[in-house]
Amino acid sequence: MSKVIDLKIEGMTCGHCEMTVTKELSKLPGAQDVKVSSQTGTASLSVDESVDQAQILAAVEDAGYKLS
Repeated sequence: MSKVIDLKIEGMTCGHCEMTVTKELSKLPGAQDVKVSSQTGTASLSVDESVDQAQILAAVEDAGYKLS
């Protein structure tokens, strides 16, 4: 079973930022429907129920950004 996660991400300014964050979030277990927008500073994705907040935070930080 999966859950939908909505995130607010600080510091994204361009399409490259979107691609970087999308790539890292897509590595999470069961990640699907990853949508990232630098214009709104948001991301939305569906992940396995086993994914916790720490894993999501780590993926965003690995991309070079912070959750707000």
